[in-house]
Amino acid sequence: MADVKTVEDMMVPLSEYATVSEDATMSEAVAALKEAQDAFGKDRYRHRAILIFDSRDRQKIVGKISQIDILRALEPKYDEMIAPPKRSFNLGFTRNFQKQMLEQLKLWDAAMHDICRKAAEKKVKTFMKTPDEGEFVESNVSINEAIHQIVLGHHQSLLVTEPSGRRIVGVLRLTDVFEFIAQAVAACKI
Repeated sequence: MADVKTVEDMMVPLSEYATVSEDATMSEAVAALKEAQDAFGKDRYRHRAILIFDSRDRQKIVGKISQIDILRALEPKYDEMIAPPKRSFNLGFTRNFQKQMLEQLKLWDAAMHDICRKAAEKKVKTFMKTPDEGEFVESNVSINEAIHQIVLGHHQSLLVTEPSGRRIVGVLRLTDVFEFIAQAVAACKI
């Protein structure tokens, strides 16, 4: 392959991504995500996460919140059910068991009733995920290496840094990588 794409070729620049301060409320984070989705090109997949910056330094990204993180934060009983750091809901529960759990633990009973109050009061720093080493990729890395990193880490996105690794400049999203692969597969003449 003579023309290998880099992460920089496919990333979404940080300036086009939803960001809020770690001191922002869930309500502010949701509004920022909606605004970024509306401003993003209609021909591309919409954003599904919000980047959280340090309250003292807008250039320093300290966390990330996904749509599932917001849903989970609205119902505090989830914190009692699954211990950190692996808050994975891919635990192999049958659908019947999940329904029983919902009914017995009365999940979402009060959560839905108080949704506006909770969203206005809950600070994003209380439920944001802090990216680990495997969630960063340098902008000059080949897309091949980034795909390997996404697959092995089961990541929905990677935070893209300058080649020095110091400053985050964008986000490489799984949806964009998959679109690239889908186009390559469609172009194959079999």
